[in-house]
Amino acid sequence: MMSVPSIQILPSLLAADFGRFADECRRAEAAGADALHLDVMDGHFVRNISFGPDVVRMARAACGLPLSVHLMIDRPDLYLRAFAEAGSTIILVHVEAPCDVRETLRDIRGHGIRAGLTLNPETPFEAAIPFLDLRLLDEVLFMSVHPGFGGQAFMPSVLPKIRALRDRDPAIGISVDGGIGDATAVQCAGAGANAFIAGTTLFRAPDMAAATARMRAAASAAFRGGGGPPA
Repeated sequence: MMSVPSIQILPSLLAADFGRFADECRRAEAAGADALHLDVMDGHFVRNISFGPDVVRMARAACGLPLSVHLMIDRPDLYLRAFAEAGSTIILVHVEAPCDVRETLRDIRGHGIRAGLTLNPETPFEAAIPFLDLRLLDEVLFMSVHPGFGGQAFMPSVLPKIRALRDRDPAIGISVDGGIGDATAVQCAGAGANAFIAGTTLFRAPDMAAATARMRAAASAAFRGGGGPPA
């Protein structure tokens, strides 16, 4: 029987207190997060700069959570080894990145870690299909905002893409990032997403554990599995 992806809640470190990164990693773990999401930005692929492998290494030392590392950079292929050795559990690269995406995904797997593909809001879900067919992907991340800055409003145009991919592949991990709160997590879960990346909603909540549990319960109740075997 084909396995159904589990519901996962991933606080995004981009919304944490930058002066207390290690403490914030431990707070997310204590709050019941399934993994920690780290957005790496180079100021070229997106118009912002965040952090590099040393912060991934710090997070790995600070807590036991899996680390989901999202490379929003021009040449992710040149930096895979550094991020893999820093302790990444999964590395996600953009299908829009100016590199050989197929070989980059193979290289991620070659480092013994999981590989993911990210699609920007304007990119159709079909862009992921060739990599699914080659069985190079563990996860597809749909951006529901334009990447680069936190605090943007959720773009509902992502929902049909999530639904289409879930129908095609009931077992693939589908994550969503951008404007995620309880209500938008429910919408995305109803379309078929199983992993929810949230920054402000979780790190700025008065009670992070309660916010994490509430989002998990809401998404679990709404989750829609696939409609059949992959086409």
